[in-house]
Amino acid sequence: MMFSLDDMIAFLPSLLQGALITITVSLLAFAFACVLGLVLGLLRMARLLPLRMLAAAYIQFIRGTPLLLQLFFIYYVLPYAGVTLTPFASGVIGLTMNYAAYMAEVFRSGIQAIARGQWEAGFAVGMSRRLLMKRIVLPQALRIIVPSLGNFFVSIFKDSALVSVLTLRDLMFSGQLLASATFKHFEIFTMVAVIYFLISYPAAKLVEYIEMRLDITRRPRPAAGLRQDATGQEAAAIRRGSLA
Repeated sequence: MMFSLDDMIAFLPSLLQGALITITVSLLAFAFACVLGLVLGLLRMARLLPLRMLAAAYIQFIRGTPLLLQLFFIYYVLPYAGVTLTPFASGVIGLTMNYAAYMAEVFRSGIQAIARGQWEAGFAVGMSRRLLMKRIVLPQALRIIVPSLGNFFVSIFKDSALVSVLTLRDLMFSGQLLASATFKHFEIFTMVAVIYFLISYPAAKLVEYIEMRLDITRRPRPAAGLRQDATGQEAAAIRRGSLA
């Protein structure tokens, strides 16, 4: 089948409008998922057992059910309970809830990767648990989990295609409408695939750039004669952070 350039030019504005909605939904969902994922990750390490159990139950339930089912439940089932949401809000909430469950475990693993000696050194200089988490632990944990968060950032653009089942006129749904009206399936879905790639590829390159800038393995090693006791170094660094 031959491409029709005139048809492609005619379809492009509608597809680009759908792509804008796709990007908006994806960026909002990723931002909200990072916040909710961090909260859930912290709750997974909370001292109170009920909080840990609640966060674990949420994470296991969300990871154990399909994203498509979650979107259907939010948009089609919640109205029976008196909660009616627009397709846009349903899509953002569904993607947020799903991705937050996976990000929670990433945040938790990153925080737990920080050496216990840094916690002890922080407490030794009088820092509270909250201040230690804010100034010492989280900045280091974020550097560790950047590759995992980057994978989620790229994946969410592709998974956002599922919101088309909610009749949200995103890129995928726009393509479906055009294809059903014109029967130009080959041209339209090829263009949809190209646009998705043009969205995801720059996102992947941005993640690579951030990983390169934050690569902790590139830090220079101190000379043998300048090495100090590890605990002393950690306490000194944390003391400087507490006074900043």
